[in-house]
Amino acid sequence: MGKTIAEKIFDSHYVDNPSGDIHVIRLDAVFCHEITTPAAINDLVSRGKDRVFDPSKIKAVIDHVTPAKDSKTAIQGKILRDWAGRHQIRDFFDIGRNGVCHAIFPEKGFVRPGYTIIMGDSHTCTHGAFGAFAAGVGTTDLEVGILKGVCAFHYPKSMKIEVNGALPKGVYAKDVILSIIGKISVNGATNKVIEFSGSTVDAMSMEARMTICNMAVEAGATSGICRPDQTTVDYLWEFIKDEFQSRASALEAFSAFAPDPDAKYDSMITLQAETIEPLVTYGYKPDQVKTVREMEGERVDQVYIGSCTNGRIEDLRAAARELEGKKIKDSVRGIVSPATPLIYHQALEEGIIKIFMDAGFCVTNPTCGACLGMSNGILAPGEVCASTTNRNFNGRMGKGGMVHLMNPATAAASAVKGCITNSEQYMHGR
Repeated sequence: MGKTIAEKIFDSHYVDNPSGDIHVIRLDAVFCHEITTPAAINDLVSRGKDRVFDPSKIKAVIDHVTPAKDSKTAIQGKILRDWAGRHQIRDFFDIGRNGVCHAIFPEKGFVRPGYTIIMGDSHTCTHGAFGAFAAGVGTTDLEVGILKGVCAFHYPKSMKIEVNGALPKGVYAKDVILSIIGKISVNGATNKVIEFSGSTVDAMSMEARMTICNMAVEAGATSGICRPDQTTVDYLWEFIKDEFQSRASALEAFSAFAPDPDAKYDSMITLQAETIEPLVTYGYKPDQVKTVREMEGERVDQVYIGSCTNGRIEDLRAAARELEGKKIKDSVRGIVSPATPLIYHQALEEGIIKIFMDAGFCVTNPTCGACLGMSNGILAPGEVCASTTNRNFNGRMGKGGMVHLMNPATAAASAVKGCITNSEQYMHGR
């Protein structure tokens, strides 16, 4: 019987099957940041197990609150910093070299097709865009991963979501994943891997694939995953060119992790790209989705463009196209956070930062910041944010605040108008 992508990865990383469908798998990488890893570090130290299984396979970054905003966050950063130094973890990205974890790690070439990756962060599923199995885990599993280089999971059940056709102008990957979550609900993929496929996904850039995989967890999925293809090879070529004779040979190797034609899925859903339009969340759950048309005119106090979902260069380009030559509403605070220093540099070189600043946006350093209400744009009670982030939970961006999730072009258009509205890119493309 054929296998899904996730099944092929699990079988190739098998270590043990201690009971039932629980499988212990070997890890290719353990990713760490300063919010969840310090608790694991401190516990390992207290148990006399201050060791790492392989320092070359651990990647660490300070990204959630950077620079530190108070003594607590400074201590968290110090714990991670000192630990990385003790264990000679080469790939540690401190302030000035750091970026949002799920943007900087792929950008550095740390994710490959067929890899297994864990991190103490729910949006670790982002890295499935490369044909990897990547999942967020709790402190205990993170400790085991750091110490032994293994992790235990239920053998994966996969849900296949196929998206076919061409997306309308002004409709982006964010709208695709919001459409999917709205259709299947926040529990629709619980304990499953979502395998994204179809001509629409095949045509997506790696950045767009990362966006849809990033929010797989918002449908309850353990991970999102895409078939590795030529786009994957081209993105990674700088990092893998010494390992393969040609791009064709790299593609052939990575194709080992493509799903078999007769693979069995727990369920299957098909969407047509032409029917998708710009979407926005309402309420406090990611599956509470309406079209922008239905939410037209709803007031916004702040617009936030950034995060591990939509802080990459193509996201900034989409927003800048909407903002060029315009000013944001006086009543709106605009904040943009490029997700990594490289993205910031690209945006500077392309004149994107100038467009944002001329429009009235505050441009911050790379950070998770306001996405989870930790810094750089927390809302006051009763305030509303149009955001390109991934969660609209009650209090997510500040106690009593409301977050509406949307694509970068919609967010930029809403900043100009001072309320939720469709972008000119979409309106002109209709």
